[in-house]
Amino acid sequence: MGLEEIREERIKKGGQYPISVSRSFEIAEVIARFSKIKKSIFVAGRIRTIRSHGGSIFFDIDDGTGSLQAYLKLDEIGEEQFSNFIKTIDIGDFVELKGTLFKTKKQEKTIKISKWRMIAKSLRPLPEKWHGLKDVEERFRKRYLDILMNKEVKERFLLRSKIISEIRNLLDKDGFVEVETPILQNLAGGALAEPFTTHHNALNIDLYLRLAPELFLKKLLVGGFNKVYEMSRDFRNEGIDVTHNPEFTMLELYESYCDAEYLRGFIEKILKEVVKRVCKKKEIIYGENKISFAKKFSVISYFDALKRTALMPEPEKARRKDFSLRAKQFGIEVESFDTKEKIADNIFKKICRPKIIQPTFVIDYPVGSSPLAKRKPDNPEMIDRFQLIIGGLEIINGFSELNDPIDQRKRFEEQDKLKEKGEKSVSPSDEDYLEALEYGMPPAAGLGLGIDRLVMLLTNTTNIREVILFPTLRPKQEK
Repeated sequence: MGLEEIREERIKKGGQYPISVSRSFEIAEVIARFSKIKKSIFVAGRIRTIRSHGGSIFFDIDDGTGSLQAYLKLDEIGEEQFSNFIKTIDIGDFVELKGTLFKTKKQEKTIKISKWRMIAKSLRPLPEKWHGLKDVEERFRKRYLDILMNKEVKERFLLRSKIISEIRNLLDKDGFVEVETPILQNLAGGALAEPFTTHHNALNIDLYLRLAPELFLKKLLVGGFNKVYEMSRDFRNEGIDVTHNPEFTMLELYESYCDAEYLRGFIEKILKEVVKRVCKKKEIIYGENKISFAKKFSVISYFDALKRTALMPEPEKARRKDFSLRAKQFGIEVESFDTKEKIADNIFKKICRPKIIQPTFVIDYPVGSSPLAKRKPDNPEMIDRFQLIIGGLEIINGFSELNDPIDQRKRFEEQDKLKEKGEKSVSPSDEDYLEALEYGMPPAAGLGLGIDRLVMLLTNTTNIREVILFPTLRPKQEK
């Protein structure tokens, strides 16, 4: 019987892609309990290698939890099953095996097969040369193969899951409540970024994919939730580079009756504990640098950072044209509608931030840099904002939340004027949010933590696409 005949026969019997599978244990458990399992068992998995030796066949199966060697012997399993295996099985196929456990002369843990069957056929051969692909994007396009062929990739994403889980555990333990807010929003607010636009046919309205959950989360503070957080999928219609992907994961948390200084101390404890639990040590390697989480995080003001690194003698007194001139000297493009705060921020991002390696809070920003942050009581031209920079990456942005609806309205109006001039990355007036503030929001502080960048840091990865399972890519051009 040829391959096609065998396949047709199996399809008729429901055997080529059966609906159910017999499996006594996962392979990891088989390996762990090997000497204690005396009876015949069922295992299942994907065939990764095949080695034929006359009347014997050795092959390895992997079920995602581990790998086990299997042994098929002609004299014991019979001509039909042995022959069918040779004719129909390829590397990549999934099989169900029944047999007993034993160790080979080389003490390799093995299952001697008394019965087998195909449970899923691989119609394409697994790639022989996956490592060192010239087209790196091919790895991202076919992430399933990247995970299958590269153990390190799988481990990185398992670690990502653990990082998120540990953050959740620590926040839940501290009394935070995890919530969900809309991804489709009437206004694109909560962040200074350009949104993605979509359209709802039934309501005949344009909607925006969420830039950030901030405004909805703060409405919950108005409603009496004192500690809230969300692991949110956010979308920003911006360029793609090694630290930016249009779709990304952000932790946003807000706590009532506290300020930015308190929140800095709180999140420092959280991050140190996450590093301890995930990395099992207080130091990590990122690129060529050793980064310590053992010491108290450093603190530097935003203007001091510009003074030290961008060599601006008095940035707090500088005018827009001063920042514009300095930016052009650094090769930074300046638009006619850019505010001096945005120009200064672009200088900071390009010149200052890459040189901040050890965990450092950058504090005290000019009021024009964020329309949602509260002014400092001793200087109304400054806001009580901070960023946490580690390894040259912005990991966190946070501030004492603006809860004065009158000031918030004025700040929104300033954003609207910028939009009229051509600025696309604004936080527009949101009457619904302003109404919520008018009912009263308690003093509070909040922050956004970039999960993807934190995973980059803790896995020593320099490209954000390596830590996102399915990153955004340009469609493949077929020849």
